[in-house]
Amino acid sequence: MKGDEAGKRRRDPRALSRSVIDETNESREPSAATVAAWAQFVRIGQSILAMVEADLKRQGFPPLAHYDALLELRRAGPKGLRPNELQHEMLLAQYSISRLVERLVHAGYVGRGAAEGDGRGQILRITPAGRTCLKSMWPVYADAIQRHFGARLDIKDAERFAAILTKLQQSC
Repeated sequence: MKGDEAGKRRRDPRALSRSVIDETNESREPSAATVAAWAQFVRIGQSILAMVEADLKRQGFPPLAHYDALLELRRAGPKGLRPNELQHEMLLAQYSISRLVERLVHAGYVGRGAAEGDGRGQILRITPAGRTCLKSMWPVYADAIQRHFGARLDIKDAERFAAILTKLQQSC
């Protein structure tokens, strides 16, 4: 019987992962508190982002991804960014950077130029219209951050939350 059980463990990938985890002395599963915190973090983050997006839309502004991209292009200065660099710098996940860039170029917020020494590469730069859009969006965005997030935390809570997020970011 013992040999038969050992054979089953070798064929069962879950048993193998458990034995590897046991050997490294790591916990097999997150605690109930960790799972609950994770679920709340994801749900609340999505909910707050949706409320911020709704506030921007109500005021006639483009989506938050536009603001995020324009902010990073402004920060890059005259040197601009390649599309993959922009995607890396953005706060919000952007899975279709090419579509976002097309929308920003079409709106006149971003200009495209050839990358020096790379005939196929392109550099993106914020235009004056993009700077104006960014500046116009900020008061609505700032108000939304405060109403949907900041107003629910006192300064000590915000500092503790930022410290926890910094701790989590170190593993990324």
